[in-house]
Amino acid sequence: MNTKVVERFPAGAPRGSWPAEEYAARLRAEGEPGATVVMDLSSDAFLVVVRERSKN
Repeated sequence: MNTKVVERFPAGAPRGSWPAEEYAARLRAEGEPGATVVMDLSSDAFLVVVRERSKN
Protein backbone atom coordinates (compact mmCIF):
# COMPACT_ATOMS: atom_id res chain seq x y z
CA MET A 1 0.00 0.00 0.00
CA ASN A 2 1.06 3.55 -0.70
CA THR A 3 0.30 6.51 1.52
CA LYS A 4 -0.40 10.00 0.22
CA VAL A 5 -0.42 13.19 2.34
CA VAL A 6 -3.53 15.21 1.43
CA GLU A 7 -3.35 18.00 4.04
CA ARG A 8 -1.14 19.38 6.86
CA PHE A 9 -2.24 21.07 10.06
CA PRO A 10 0.04 22.74 12.63
CA ALA A 11 0.09 20.98 15.98
CA GLY A 12 -0.66 24.20 17.86
CA ALA A 13 -4.42 24.32 17.27
CA PRO A 14 -6.52 26.00 19.98
CA ARG A 15 -7.59 23.76 22.87
CA GLY A 16 -10.63 21.70 21.94
CA SER A 17 -10.02 22.17 18.23
CA TRP A 18 -9.08 19.12 16.15
CA PRO A 19 -8.95 20.38 12.53
CA ALA A 20 -6.95 17.41 11.21
CA GLU A 21 -9.35 14.89 12.77
CA GLU A 22 -12.35 16.84 11.46
CA TYR A 23 -10.87 16.96 7.96
CA ALA A 24 -10.15 13.22 7.97
CA ALA A 25 -13.69 12.50 9.20
CA ARG A 26 -15.09 14.63 6.38
CA LEU A 27 -13.04 12.68 3.83
CA ARG A 28 -14.27 9.38 5.28
CA ALA A 29 -17.87 10.64 5.11
CA GLU A 30 -17.29 11.49 1.44
CA GLY A 31 -16.24 7.91 0.72
CA GLU A 32 -12.50 7.82 1.43
CA PRO A 33 -12.29 5.06 4.07
CA GLY A 34 -8.48 5.15 4.28
CA ALA A 35 -8.25 8.76 5.51
CA THR A 36 -6.47 9.00 8.85
CA VAL A 37 -4.31 11.37 10.89
CA VAL A 38 -0.66 10.86 11.76
CA MET A 39 1.81 13.06 13.64
CA ASP A 40 4.96 14.27 11.90
CA LEU A 41 7.26 14.94 14.83
CA SER A 42 10.01 16.55 12.75
CA SER A 43 7.70 19.31 11.47
CA ASP A 44 5.40 19.40 14.55
CA ALA A 45 2.34 18.94 12.35
CA PHE A 46 -0.58 16.59 11.98
CA LEU A 47 -0.86 15.04 8.53
CA VAL A 48 -4.05 13.75 6.99
CA VAL A 49 -3.05 10.78 4.90
CA VAL A 50 -4.91 8.46 2.58
CA ARG A 51 -3.79 4.89 2.24
CA GLU A 52 -4.10 3.91 -1.39
CA ARG A 53 -4.81 0.31 -2.21
CA SER A 54 -2.36 -1.42 -4.48
CA LYS A 55 -3.72 -2.40 -7.85
CA ASN A 56 -3.44 -6.13 -8.42
